[in-house]
Amino acid sequence: MLFLYYLAFISLVSAVVFCLDKYKAKHAKWRIPESSLHMLEGLGGVFVILILMYNIRHKNAKSSYYIKTYLILFAWVVGLGYWGWKHLS
Repeated sequence: MLFLYYLAFISLVSAVVFCLDKYKAKHAKWRIPESSLHMLEGLGGVFVILILMYNIRHKNAKSSYYIKTYLILFAWVVGLGYWGWKHLS
């Protein structure tokens, strides 16, 4: 249960930061580094960021960002699958 609270929290933080970067991009302001966005993805925000990439049309056309995001998603899916296999079987 604690893990779900963690994922909800990191997803909320990731969504706010990602939307803030979109706002800054539209208004030609200082941007949030991609490495920070990828760090949030790696911490568990990848699920919400992936949804936002297409809903707010931010970073979805940049192939280098897109590829890294999907690699992080793949790592999360494999990790969760492994955890589920070990603990739920």
